[in-house]
Amino acid sequence: MLFDTTFDLSTQVANPVRVTDTLRVDVEQFLFREARLLDTRAFDAWLDLWTADGMYWMPHDPEQTNARDHISLFWEDATLREVRVRRITNPRNWSQQPVTRTARVIGNVMIDGTDQAGRLIVHSTFSLTEWRNGQRQLAGLTTHKLVAQDNGGWQIYLKRVDLINAADAFANLEVFV
Repeated sequence: MLFDTTFDLSTQVANPVRVTDTLRVDVEQFLFREARLLDTRAFDAWLDLWTADGMYWMPHDPEQTNARDHISLFWEDATLREVRVRRITNPRNWSQQPVTRTARVIGNVMIDGTDQAGRLIVHSTFSLTEWRNGQRQLAGLTTHKLVAQDNGGWQIYLKRVDLINAADAFANLEVFV
């Protein structure tokens, strides 16, 4: 998946969608659940939220439209997400002694519409407090492209995280944002 040039990174709305209270609540609850899974380190359940071909992307530049032609902080398919989960949860991982703790606040959830394939495009803001041997704040805009499931739930096709300070020099970004 990393080199699939047909993967749709576009976050442009192709079709408007009527946002009902039910849709808004369902989407917000999905985003809040994702945040809770990450904050409680329930990484296996978080991995289950993704489509098989889903991509996790943190561009280096907020104007970046292509993950393959420019440097990114993260560009991960299912295999790389799983590898990172296994690494950060390994009890012998010295860089997770003590383990990183996080708390997220998700807000300003906006359902924009769907892409050409019918995937729901949702923007939200986040504030993330991270602690491991000191505390740091991360914040930014997240764009999710969500695929509706037959059971009424959602899966993540694309998660794009645009940090407000993405061009800064960072200490290790080990956890998922």
